[in-house]
Amino acid sequence: MHLVYPAVLAALLFCTGIYGVLARRNAILVLMSVELMLNAVNLNLVAFDVWLSRTAVEKLHSGQALTLFTIAIAAAEIGIGLAIVLAVYRGRGTSDIDKLRDTAEGHESDGPDGSGGPDSTGGSSPGGSDSDGTEPPAAEKAEATA
Repeated sequence: MHLVYPAVLAALLFCTGIYGVLARRNAILVLMSVELMLNAVNLNLVAFDVWLSRTAVEKLHSGQALTLFTIAIAAAEIGIGLAIVLAVYRGRGTSDIDKLRDTAEGHESDGPDGSGGPDSTGGSSPGGSDSDGTEPPAAEKAEATA
């Protein structure tokens, strides 16, 4: 068998994984795409190991050994990654990467009162209450006293 067939298949798998990482918004689908990319690397390692072992006198099968390490690392990565995704989902209620990024940066789309978050507070004064007489959020109070 030629080396071209597994190499082309690995390239297609890797490109599919890259597309999944770049286009998907669900964290679990991103993890699955990373697994596709790792499996493409495993396929290349085994294919090149078989191809190079035909010419070598000693058959070390180092590509297959590296594949076993990659599989072990992928299993640990998917276990820890799923645990993190589940913990974030329980805490935030979503696994959408864009929404998680926005909440991590402090740019929430909906504030607790539905007014649009901390960036759309309007004309609040730094040391006291807003123009409508309500108290500013706790973060603004901490900034005002600091």
